Amino acid sequence: MSDKQPLLVIAAGGTGGHMFPAQSLAEVMLRRGWRVRLSTDARGARYTGGFPHSTEVEQVASATFARGGLVNKILAPLHIAGGVMGAALRMARTKPDVVVGFGGYPTIPALSAATILRLPRMIHEANGVPGRVNRLFAKRVDRVACGVWPTTLPDGAEAVHVGNPVRLAVLERAAAGYIPPGDYPMSILVIGGSQGARILSDVIPPAIAALPSGMLRNIRVSHQARDEDQARVAQFYADQGINADVEPFFRDLPNRMSEAQLVISRAGASSVADISVIGRPSILIPYAAAADDHQTANAKGLSGAGAAIIIPESRLDIDTVSEQIATVLNSPEGALQMSQAALSVAMPDAPQHLADMVEELARSRTT
Repeated sequence: MSDKQPLLVIAAGGTGGHMFPAQSLAEVMLRRGWRVRLSTDARGARYTGGFPHSTEVEQVASATFARGGLVNKILAPLHIAGGVMGAALRMARTKPDVVVGFGGYPTIPALSAATILRLPRMIHEANGVPGRVNRLFAKRVDRVACGVWPTTLPDGAEAVHVGNPVRLAVLERAAAGYIPPGDYPMSILVIGGSQGARILSDVIPPAIAALPSGMLRNIRVSHQARDEDQARVAQFYADQGINADVEPFFRDLPNRMSEAQLVISRAGASSVADISVIGRPSILIPYAAAADDHQTANAKGLSGAGAAIIIPESRLDIDTVSEQIATVLNSPEGALQMSQAALSVAMPDAPQHLADMVEELARSRTT
């Protein structure tokens, strides 16, 4: 990499909802000849294996007021201030052309430093209701891009709807041919995200086991479960004679999704975007504890198009889930229509549109 290449600093917190869109932007900007530096914390570092190898990664100490006891809440401002000072020193030396934040507490040092140094800066908000950090910076950045429309922003903040950028591995499976359910092998993909996945591991396996035996003999399950739930979920499927692959994380998730007749998922922004771009029927279960119920807002696009069934967590029980799974798998024509409806709300060009915004912002500061 040459120091003469334009430099993009991407800052993102340690969840897939922040890291996957950040990865997508990194992929596009590297192909456009930019240097890309990712600033994240220890949690985010778990996702960096999917980023292109030429991405420069710096791990920052992050702090949050949301977790820990009284001591953590007292020390958090000091940690954040130290992070801001460190980021400002680095940026004063490297002079990034644009700084983009994707939310999460590790975004605070990078965007604060960019604000102090008056560097071009923007945020991307994936959810229909912004998180705390993006709300804080929405009126302090030059551009706001959002993935879900409409997005509730602070008064005075204006946004451009670009959609949620998906990774290259997802784009490679975009609009993959859909095989409707029938009397032959079928696949169900269950994905829960890192937060709130336990209830899916409690309810979904017995709901699948409760399906009619004629349907069940054709079903293979890919179930993403937390580390602490993996063994018991795998054992349950084995005890029921269900062919299941249970893992904490599927590195080939886009392929598994493209092969699925049905996806059962939380309604995280990245999951919703992946389902839309690949085009699959889904049962979405918004995470009830999500801030401002933003997952319900995320799910409305697919649900409104007739591509998804929403089951609120308050109604999540074995019988309800089993009934809805059977409804989809018993209707080949309806499932095909759901897959096509998912594609109708997809925004596969989101990575390019977001990259265009970055380059336009860089040009606007040099003219």
